[in-house]
Amino acid sequence: MDWEFLAPLRENWEPVSKPARIGWLAFYGIFLLYALTDKSGYLLIDYVFVPIHEGGHLLFSYLGHTLMVAGGTLLQLGVPLMLAVYFAIQRQATGVAFSTFFFFENFLNVATYMADSRRMELQYVTVGDPDFAEHDWLTMFSQMGVLEYDTKIAAVVRAIGWLGMIAVVVWLWWRTKSSAHPQGPHALRPYSRV
Repeated sequence: MDWEFLAPLRENWEPVSKPARIGWLAFYGIFLLYALTDKSGYLLIDYVFVPIHEGGHLLFSYLGHTLMVAGGTLLQLGVPLMLAVYFAIQRQATGVAFSTFFFFENFLNVATYMADSRRMELQYVTVGDPDFAEHDWLTMFSQMGVLEYDTKIAAVVRAIGWLGMIAVVVWLWWRTKSSAHPQGPHALRPYSRV
């Protein structure tokens, strides 16, 4: 089997300067502190993902009702995940980290929406006629027969989001700590055919 399409993943990562590394790690640290202290359940970055979520409903609406309902969350998580794959192919660690970090940050928002399934207290944003709007997770949890576990499932999803964001920061720190020598010790010696 020809695995040539994986060739870019064997390339070295682009180097990251020490100031950029420090700046990115500080950014993620500040963001984690902001997210930890926020009590609203809705972070500023979530406003970026609302139109993506709503667009997912429209995009997946052609594939039936179930996928239309799930489509918001699928696209909300899919966009940063696809960007992470793109940046991994480009071997850009900071792009991978940013995209993956916000992939996991979206788990916090999704968990808030999940936990609201029975209460239905959140304000809805919808595309189209608001009279036909439905609560995504109320619908999906009801179809799956797990509605009474909405807050427990949400707690697990929220934990995955936090662990994922922290893991991304650790990965970025690890991946960029030796960025000064991206090709290892052999990069220090010039190549010659003598």
